[in-house]
Amino acid sequence: MKTPLTSIPGVGPNIEKHLKRLGCHSVEDLVGKNPEELYARDCELEGCALDRCLLYVYRQAVYYAEGGRDPEKLKWWNWRDKAGGR
Repeated sequence: MKTPLTSIPGVGPNIEKHLKRLGCHSVEDLVGKNPEELYARDCELEGCALDRCLLYVYRQAVYYAEGGRDPEKLKWWNWRDKAGGR
């Protein structure tokens, strides 16, 4: 059985719709995905630049899907861009 996207902390119905539009229908579908590519594709599908907070959620969601469970890293706002990388 596949794990629902909404089981990821910070992923509600709206983010779930975005991820499903990108072809990710379960937590397992996010394993190995590049969050920056997901965000770029989402912006392309939307036809405009989306709020970068969406990118931060994608980073956190992929981290979670790949087994990450550090409580601080399960807060999407801790995935903001920082000088010198993530």
